[in-house]
Amino acid sequence: MATKKKVTRVGGETVTPGPAAEPKPFVPTPESKSKATRLRVIAGILWVLAVAAQVVAISMLFRQPINMTWIIILIGIDLALAIVGSLLWKKSNRFDPASEKNKFLFFMQSQLGLVVAVIAFLPLVIFILTSKNLDKKQKGLLGGIAAGALVIAGLVGVDYNPPSAEEYAEQTARVEELTGANMVYWTKSGTKYHIYDDCHAINRDATTEIFQGTVAQARELKNITELCKFCETRAEKAKELPEAVESGLD
Repeated sequence: MATKKKVTRVGGETVTPGPAAEPKPFVPTPESKSKATRLRVIAGILWVLAVAAQVVAISMLFRQPINMTWIIILIGIDLALAIVGSLLWKKSNRFDPASEKNKFLFFMQSQLGLVVAVIAFLPLVIFILTSKNLDKKQKGLLGGIAAGALVIAGLVGVDYNPPSAEEYAEQTARVEELTGANMVYWTKSGTKYHIYDDCHAINRDATTEIFQGTVAQARELKNITELCKFCETRAEKAKELPEAVESGLD
């Protein structure tokens, strides 16, 4: 294997290898930015309605007689609105991911569904448990339902693999380093994106359709975050071969 040598420019000046280039910052396309904004607006509206359902449920705790049925229905409405809002918000982050440079803002954007779940249910749980208009049995029933809804909404609201602008930039830079272009392939049921459309892991008899797009689009549409190792190894070998031939000619 050829060793790395000093490069001497004709004329006597010496050029030493510089540090690896930083990945270009990821910038979502106008279309992706527009989709993200639309999804966030809808999610925000749903979350506002979820909190409103909670406020109505809390107000009913101060009315006699307590209408248990309507409070339970409002908890269900609150839960449905919170869940749908969280799903839309997480999808929007795949189109326009947050930057990890500011850890607090990154957490808030990535995990806003969890934050909203707490806002949409915790006050209700507290009001139920401290209400003087409910007996012990009623508190147990309503408190258990509201607490269960809080847990469900929180689990759905958490993004367990939140995307970041830096991650998109690094993944894109890796593909461009291997192929010279930001272009990958994936399938509907695939969990990895590929550099080659004839990769045996993607081009099989069971495959009916192969999608082609950028690294960001693979994440946006299918939340695929990992490059196929077979394709990566193949691309590395393809890069090494011309270099080895060129070294031999030298």
